[in-house]
This record gives sequence, structure tokens and C-alpha cells, in this order.
Amino acid sequence: MAPKRPKGTGAFPKPVESPVPHTPNSTELYAALDLGTNSCRMLIAQPKGSQFHVVDSFSKSVQLGAGLEKYGRLHRGSMQRTIQALRVCQQKLKRHRVKHMRLVATEACRRASNAKEFIKQVEREAGIRLEIISPEEEARLAVISCAPLVSTKTEQLLVVDIGGGSTELVWIDLSSVPRFERPRAIMRLHAGFHPTHSPFPAAKVVDWISVPLGVATLRDHFNDVEDDAARYALMSCHFEEKLADFAPYRDEQSREGFQIIGTSGTVTTVAASHLGLKRYDRTKVDGLRMTSDQIDRVINSYLDLGPQGRKADPRIGHDRQALIMSGSAILQALLRSWPTDRLSVADRGLREGLLYAQMSADGVLEDGPF
Repeated sequence: MAPKRPKGTGAFPKPVESPVPHTPNSTELYAALDLGTNSCRMLIAQPKGSQFHVVDSFSKSVQLGAGLEKYGRLHRGSMQRTIQALRVCQQKLKRHRVKHMRLVATEACRRASNAKEFIKQVEREAGIRLEIISPEEEARLAVISCAPLVSTKTEQLLVVDIGGGSTELVWIDLSSVPRFERPRAIMRLHAGFHPTHSPFPAAKVVDWISVPLGVATLRDHFNDVEDDAARYALMSCHFEEKLADFAPYRDEQSREGFQIIGTSGTVTTVAASHLGLKRYDRTKVDGLRMTSDQIDRVINSYLDLGPQGRKADPRIGHDRQALIMSGSAILQALLRSWPTDRLSVADRGLREGLLYAQMSADGVLEDGPF
């Protein structure tokens, strides 16, 4: 029996990315690189008070996981595209003389049979030493990135991160944490989902799951289905089946004090479409609260457009149009499994989590991300 979910509560977004007013000291710079199944993204940032300011960034669709679902290996062309992107990242790291960094790879490199060879090739040809992180750490970092969006009214929190090759869900109980400590308690998860001794009130991770299906791998799984609507229905049902083992609360529960935060390109694209943005604006999207009815209307409009219409829709964008329906299928499957009235949209993810975790561990943030 699918558990009932309470109404979404308010979120209060805090700014993350803003220009640095002066040339930063290179010893203060931190970098985070996220090499996913579909994209290569990097942020270089400087801690500022309880937040950080972005000094430089990079984002490119490299499609590293193209063909992975079928062959179980990284394709030579995909690896070359990725290495070219990583060379650009290395140039930026050298230019800014970054000393503190975490450069990580996720699901595609976890699954590919030739991942070790690829990692060696990256170090040899791009000068970057990638670290393949576990699904648990990926989920934890996604949760940390959303800490600034956690409402003080939230008692039960579900964070959903829809990636290119996997989808992470984390359910957190904050009911025993004082209200104004709840966002900070999320931030303290940088020490692990189950920290040992801590003098501070702790957020309790009730359950988490990493489903090895993301927007790219789910799309590839049903590439042979020609009918657009049928393919969408099959993708959504297939993903929902993978959630059977994730049920933190099987009994009835209060609908008060619940918040669900979604972080991914799918969620932010749906939000931008809802707002009618022809040019993406992070300040309008990050922290936006959408009702399930609003989400359904946007996704139904995508289906009505069809493949050609989605390609021409400026709200979706060229890089996202091929993946938006598989991402939407995942999003609607989640909303069916855990009915909720609202979703908080987070334009943040693994990179921000990596930065927050590094800066928190080094003690350079003032009293958490607030």
C-alpha cells in the first residue's frame, strides 16, 4: 500500500550563485566536478559567510552513457567527447589555481565494464583524476545541496534527485530536531547518513534508495517503442515498479509538516515551462513550489506537442528535449507513488553538495548554509 504524503510546506531559498566583487584568493577557492551519464558539470566557488559565490562554471552535454544500457560499456566516441570537456575543466582549474577540489563520476562509471580503463585514460589525456562515488554518497550530497531550501516547518522530508543514469530518493525525519535547527541538521549530513557522536540535534535518515534508471538510461531502455504516448506510459510504469522496496512509512501519517524537494534538469525544465520562460532564469526557478496539478498540466502539454513539437519548444531547450519525457515519466511515477500536493523545485545538486561538504568539513562556512 502506497503511503500517504502530507502537504508541502514553505521553502525559503537562499542565493548560491552570484558574482564575486573582487579577484578571489586562490587559496580560498573550491571546485566540484560532476561527471554524470549525460552531462559534465563543474563549479569553482569561494566561501562567503554562510554561502558561496561562484567564480567560474562549466556545463556540457557529453552523453557519456550513450549505448551503456545496451552494451554495458562506454563507447569510444562518448569517451572522447567527455575527455575534451574535461580538458576544458582542467584549464579552468589551472587558471584559477584551485587547491581544494572533488572531481567525481557517478552511475555511468559505476556500471560500465571498461570504467577503470576510462578513468586511467582521463588522467593520462586530460590531467584529471576522477573519483567514482557510491550511490549512497551521491544521494547524501544531493540532500546537502538542498539544505537551504528546507523549511523550518518540515518534519518529514523527501529529496528526489533524477540523474542521467540513476535516481536517488532519501527520506529524512526531522521531527526530533528543533524547528530552526532543521535546515542545519540537513547540512550536518556531510559527515554521513548515520553520524555517530554529535552534540547537535540529528536528522534521521529513515530510508534511501538509488534506482539504476535515470533520464538517459530509461529513454534508451524503451528506444524501440515508436508510439510517443505508449513509450511514455511504459517508461513511467517501469520506473514505478522499481520503487516497490522504498516505503519508509507504510501506515497512515499526518499530512502536516511534509516537504518534497526535487532536484534535476527535469524538475527545473518543468518549472520553467510552467512559468513560461523562453530564457531560463535560475532566480525564478530555484525554490519555486509547484502543485501536482501544475506539474501534470506541463507534462500533458509535452505529450500533446509530440517529438517534433518538443524539439521546437524554446522552454525545453535543445539539450533537454530528447530526455524530457523520460524524466517526466520518472517524476509522475514518483507523484503517483507518494501523493503530495506540492513539490519544491531545486536548481542545485551534486556540485553544490560537493562544495558545501568540502567547505563544511574545512570549517569555512559561517554556521551552516544560512
